[in-house]
Amino acid sequence: MGVAKSKLLSRCRTILRRLRAAYPDSRCALHHDNPLQLLVATILSAQCTDARVNLVTPALFKRYRTAADLAAAPSAELESMIRSTGFFRNKARSIRNCCRAITEKHGGKVPDTLDELIQLDGIGRKTANVVLGVAYGKAEGLVVDTHVMRLSRRLGLTRQTTPEKIEQALMKIVPREDWIDFSHLLIWHGRKRCTARRPDCIQCEVADLCPKIGVKDKGDRNERTQGRR
Repeated sequence: MGVAKSKLLSRCRTILRRLRAAYPDSRCALHHDNPLQLLVATILSAQCTDARVNLVTPALFKRYRTAADLAAAPSAELESMIRSTGFFRNKARSIRNCCRAITEKHGGKVPDTLDELIQLDGIGRKTANVVLGVAYGKAEGLVVDTHVMRLSRRLGLTRQTTPEKIEQALMKIVPREDWIDFSHLLIWHGRKRCTARRPDCIQCEVADLCPKIGVKDKGDRNERTQGRR
């Protein structure tokens, strides 16, 4: 192992340790009671905030309790219930189609393998990894959403730009037993501290480990964080 790779691994582990201490209660923000609800909520979360999804799903899950219920849901009714999450026609189609497959091919139970999940309509690696990690406790990959994409690059953990390549890069430097937690921690940090437009570098728990790639006024922020080093 080269010196640069060794330093990157060490820095990644330190970041993980500090974020875990900062956010001991980090978890999936989507409200759900079972794998099916989590799957549907994750589909709805595309281009939408988790808070908005959590406002929509209580009535949705009360109306449709099983995969068979969702598969048979009238398109207009389902679209109306999820309209506020955006892209509601595509999301309704994906929900109905994937729930039909779950009903017909998997006995109404959400699959617990990556290969089976990504065969479902509208389910990519991100959604599959959410379901596997949160619902089944299986670390088959890392969830790469907009926060993980932004922070993994900002922290200098990868130079990759696509979710697939970022996931592969992170899988090489994050211990497998930490894959599930790592995504949650970056997501929480991205929401609470390291936002896209105004990252709070002064209070940041990992400021001294961060090259602040893409942060405007990086020099000024670096000066103000000297006292934390």
